[in-house]
Amino acid sequence: MLKYILSGFADEISPDLDKQMQVLDSLDIHYIEARGVDGRNLCDYTLEEAKTVKKRLDEHGIRLSAIGSPIGKIQITDPVEPHFEKFCHACDLADLFETKRIRIFSFYTPKGEDPARYRDEVLSRTAAFVEEAHRRQLVLQHENEKGIYGDTAERCVDLLREFYGENYQCTFDPANFVQCGVVTYPHAFDLLKPYFTYMHVKDAFFADGHVTVAGRGDGHVREILTELAAMNYEGFLSLEPHLHNFVGFSDLEEGATTAATEDAGLGGKLYAAAAASLRGLLSQINSVAL
Repeated sequence: MLKYILSGFADEISPDLDKQMQVLDSLDIHYIEARGVDGRNLCDYTLEEAKTVKKRLDEHGIRLSAIGSPIGKIQITDPVEPHFEKFCHACDLADLFETKRIRIFSFYTPKGEDPARYRDEVLSRTAAFVEEAHRRQLVLQHENEKGIYGDTAERCVDLLREFYGENYQCTFDPANFVQCGVVTYPHAFDLLKPYFTYMHVKDAFFADGHVTVAGRGDGHVREILTELAAMNYEGFLSLEPHLHNFVGFSDLEEGATTAATEDAGLGGKLYAAAAASLRGLLSQINSVAL
């Protein structure tokens, strides 16, 4: 049986935290993977500012499944020291928000070059992050993402064989794999299921890479959820719909533009559609909400 807790990137509803919480409440979702809060990345908040955010979430009964950080989303050739300081701040925020998980990446590699050239530097930087996470008793959730070292299943496995354990685990994103031309099931899933501890829920099409709700693209989301049920998976399913050009989108996708303002209610409607599609799939398999 698949035992799951729904979470998600609520900044795709609206940049405004109050609107995010209103929609989450209407959808009976009580966790977020915190990224954008009132138009700013949470990792750019000072601890004092973040305490106010924590109070607002507490008052609304919403907890964090993870810090949706941008750590590791810099070029592998960029200086690492300032980024490590930002990582340490993300760890402080995780402690403040009482979550053990921080979403991370494995660095963009220069376009047109073999990522293997940068493997040693990726491993060196990641080792420093994992050591700090171990010291703080936190879990780093590596997400496969277009253009980073760990954008293919094979290179994700390479990282996980080096670091997998209580402080470094796998976030599986079907749509991101599709956008990299990777077959998610059975190929990527079979390689990564020994390390599978968290899932981002979105789907995409091989033809042009555009994102759709779970189960309608080429990400084999239904098959993955069915196999997770057979594995007795227990953990978070985190909605990351990417169904519209929301405020802050350009910070997440290389070369993307961003909306200057939100259409009133559009984000909430699309988020609700994404949640409904996922719940429809879950109703068809052996699953239960925790």
